[in-house]
Amino acid sequence: MECELPRVNSNQEEMKEYFEMCKTIAVLGCSPDETKASNRVAKYLRDSGYKMIPIYPKHDEILGQKVYRSLAEIDEPVDMVVIFRKPSALDVIADAVIARGDVKVYWTQLQIINNSVADRVKDAGIGVVQNHCAMVEHKALFQ
Repeated sequence: MECELPRVNSNQEEMKEYFEMCKTIAVLGCSPDETKASNRVAKYLRDSGYKMIPIYPKHDEILGQKVYRSLAEIDEPVDMVVIFRKPSALDVIADAVIARGDVKVYWTQLQIINNSVADRVKDAGIGVVQNHCAMVEHKALFQ
C-alpha cells in the first residue's frame, strides 16, 4: 500500500477553534495500557478539562471513565472524535461519526490518513484533522 499524504486537513487556527468549542471528546481506540499513545493522549485531554470518553472493545473502565464499545453506544453528545485506528477502518468510523449528527470534529492521529473518507466527513459539515496528534497540537496552542 502506498503512503498517502493528507490532502484534506485543518490549519492551526481551525484546530484552536475546535479545541475551544469542544467540551466532550471520544477517544476511539483508547488503550488501557498506560504506555500506549492513545492512553497518554486520552489522559492529557481529560486532565486538560475535556470530558474524555474512551472507546475500546474490551474493559469496563479506562482512566477512571466508563468504556464504550462503539461510538453509537455513547448516549450523550460528542463534540470531537480522536481516532487511533488503521486507515482501513476509517470508512466504518466515518459512517458512525456522520450518523451521530452531533460530532463537530473528526481527528485522526499521526500517520492515520484516508483522504477519500476525510472528503466524505468534510462534505457532511464536520471539521477534519488528519495526521496530527491532538495532545501535541493542544500543547502547542494553549501552553
